[in-house]
Amino acid sequence: MSTEFKLPSLGENIESVRVVAVSVKAGDTVQPEQTVIELETDKAMMELPVPIGGVVQAVYVKEEQDVVIGQLILTLDEARVAPAEKPVSPDTVPSQDPGPEPEPAQPVSTSASKVSIPTAVPVAPPTSDSNGELAPAAPSIRRFAREIGIDINTVKGSGSHGRISADDVKACAKKLNTGRAVPLSGGVQAVSLPPLPDFGKWGDIQRESMSPVRLKTARQMQLCWSQIPHVTQFNNADITELEALRKTYAKRAEAIGGKLTMAVMVVKVVAQALKKFPKFNASIDMEKKETILKEYINIGIAVKTERGLLVPVMRNVDKKNMIDISKEVIDIAGKARTGKVSMDDLTGGTFTITNLGSIGGTHFTPIVNYPEVAILGMGRSFVEAGFDAQGNCIPRTVLPLSLSYDHRLIDGAEGAAFLKWIVDAVQEPLILSLEG
Repeated sequence: MSTEFKLPSLGENIESVRVVAVSVKAGDTVQPEQTVIELETDKAMMELPVPIGGVVQAVYVKEEQDVVIGQLILTLDEARVAPAEKPVSPDTVPSQDPGPEPEPAQPVSTSASKVSIPTAVPVAPPTSDSNGELAPAAPSIRRFAREIGIDINTVKGSGSHGRISADDVKACAKKLNTGRAVPLSGGVQAVSLPPLPDFGKWGDIQRESMSPVRLKTARQMQLCWSQIPHVTQFNNADITELEALRKTYAKRAEAIGGKLTMAVMVVKVVAQALKKFPKFNASIDMEKKETILKEYINIGIAVKTERGLLVPVMRNVDKKNMIDISKEVIDIAGKARTGKVSMDDLTGGTFTITNLGSIGGTHFTPIVNYPEVAILGMGRSFVEAGFDAQGNCIPRTVLPLSLSYDHRLIDGAEGAAFLKWIVDAVQEPLILSLEG
């Protein structure tokens, strides 16, 4: 008996994935729960197992191919499967959004049964248009539209009964490059972009497809920059005394599994600052004309990986000590760099910290990670001349800090006060106990 395996729903924010490895071929025998392909989403790596065993009849995907939800992956011959290894009944598979129409695959036997690998995922309720009616689009299509800054209610669907597909959203977005303005979500009007010139007429060129991570980053940055009016303020923190304390307690932290770095100490300071300045731990709902103040503090840490920039999130940071934070930083950074970070690890942040200290540079202008309202950038520390109370010149270690924030919610004076509190707490750690 031939059984089809199709790509299951992987989450409401995932429309397509890229195949990075295919571990089976036609003729191979596989066991239940054996991984057959490895996938890369826009942020995470994941393995796709088969729930039953059998002999692979055909594989319909290849490495570096983009596949959509519902697309045929492979077919299995269950003739050699022991009676105990029965295929999953389609009746037991949870109801899932089918996603976009799958691409045509090679024909298979009409007698083949169809089994999707069950994956339980939360699905957000669809939003409604201005008339109170639901825009006819799947949750994954709505998410895609939000990510590239397109109001789903302005997209004209080409499907049955006006159903909106990913291609419809792309066609709407493409108008940005053809001299026509398109409304963005939140009522912001997009700036029309001219078409790109023919670069090839000046010399040889090469075109490379963006990786899922790079494409996600590009869309997110475009959304952040188009929706948030940025202001960036700079300040320097004298970390001479704090660095001495760090070195004093570094071995103690390592003895219990942590690593006390300046970044870890700044994370702790920022968590306390967010409690004192709750507006920086908020989001803006322009449609309802409300500010959403979050009573939890989840800090995202930007991590550079071979696949691009990822921002895993540490939860309830204000309730953790520096050793706990250092252990978690090591854990999430390791998972991000090895591709083992999950989608849950990448969501729910309320504030982001990005650290370029290990690379170089001083101040820079980090982009706020929508829908957050602020981000703190750390540059590379440096030594400069300072003077003590007696006027003696002594070396001081300085940490450059850059704070970007959403000027719709945060005024310049508030931004300066927030950054100054962080600088004071870094320079005088006792402030954490006095005011934190």
